[in-house]
Amino acid sequence: MESLSQLFIEAGTLMLAGMVFVFAFLGILVVIINTILAPLANKFPDPVAQAVTRSPVKKSTAQDGVSPSVVAAISAAVSQYRQKHNKE
Repeated sequence: MESLSQLFIEAGTLMLAGMVFVFAFLGILVVIINTILAPLANKFPDPVAQAVTRSPVKKSTAQDGVSPSVVAAISAAVSQYRQKHNKE
C-alpha cells in the first residue's frame, strides 16, 4: 500500500515537472518569435494599412455631361503628351 502512494507521488511530481517544462518552453518560444518578428513587422507593414480609401465616384448621367474621371484621364493624357513633345 505504501508503494502505491509513492508511485502516485512520483507520477504527480513528473506531471508537474513536465507541465512546468512545457510552459517554460512555450514562453521562451513566444518571446523569441516576438523578438524576431518585430523588426520584420516594421520592415513589411500590413498591406491593409496602406490601402487607400477611395471616395465614392459619382456616377454621371447624360445630363451631367462628361464624368470627372474621364476629364481627369484626358487631362493626364494631354499633360503627358505635352511633356513628351516639349523635351524633343
